[in-house]
Amino acid sequence: MSDTLRVLVVDDEPLARRRLLRMLGRIPGVEVVGEAGDGDQALRQIRELAPDAVLLDIRMPGLDGLTLATQTPGLPPVIFTTAYDEYAVRAFEAAAVDYLLKPIEGPRLEQALDRVRRRKPLDDPGKLATLLSSLLSSRAPMESPRITARLGSALRVFDARAITRFHAADKCTLFKHGGKEYVLDDSLDALEQRLAPAGFLRVHRAELINLEHVTALRAYDGGWIVELTDDQTAPVSRRHAPALKQRLGIV
Repeated sequence: MSDTLRVLVVDDEPLARRRLLRMLGRIPGVEVVGEAGDGDQALRQIRELAPDAVLLDIRMPGLDGLTLATQTPGLPPVIFTTAYDEYAVRAFEAAAVDYLLKPIEGPRLEQALDRVRRRKPLDDPGKLATLLSSLLSSRAPMESPRITARLGSALRVFDARAITRFHAADKCTLFKHGGKEYVLDDSLDALEQRLAPAGFLRVHRAELINLEHVTALRAYDGGWIVELTDDQTAPVSRRHAPALKQRLGIV
C-alpha cells in the first residue's frame, strides 16, 4: 500500500456522502478516489478504481452493504458506517476492519483508517467484544430531537417523536401536529439524516415517517400505503418498500 490511502465512499444519502468527503479531505494522506450511491455502483467502482479501503453504508436500497461485503470475494478492507447499533455484530462477522456509528466523529474515522494502514482487522474475539461494549456503552443517551417551526409570529418547538410524518410539497417540508400544518426550512434529506436514530424512515422521495406511529401497511393501486396513528397516510415507493417491511418485521 502506498503512503496515500485511496478511499471509496459508499452511501445512498448525498448529505451523508458530502459530510464524509469533507471529513476525509481534512485527513492527511487520504485521497477520495470515488463515491457511490448504492451497492451495485460501489461494486463497479471497486473493480474500476481498486481503492485501498471502502467506507460502506449498511442500509441501502437494493444491494445493501452487508450483502455486498459477505457475498463479494476479494474486496478491499471495509469500514462500515451506519446509524443503527443492531448491525454491529453482523458487520464484524463480515470481516469489517471497523464499524462507525453515525454521526461519525473525526477521531474515530482517523482511527479506522489507521487500522487499514496497519492492516489490522478486528478479528480477535476478545478485542471485538471489548470494542463493541465500549462503542455502544459510551454513546450518550440520545436527547429527544426537537423540531422548530414558525406559526405566524411565534416559533413553536416540538418533540419530533410526537410527529408522525414529514412530507415535501411545493419545495417545502411540511408536517401536521394538533390539527395544524407547519412549514419547515429543513429539507427532507436533512431531516432524514438527523432523525434516523430516532426511528424515522424514508419511504418515498417525498415522505419521511415515524415508525413508532405506523398502524398498518396496505396494498394500494399496485403499490403500498402506510397508515399512521393520527389517520394520516403516506405512499411507499417500490424502492423503499423492502426496507420498510424489514423494519416492521414483515417477511
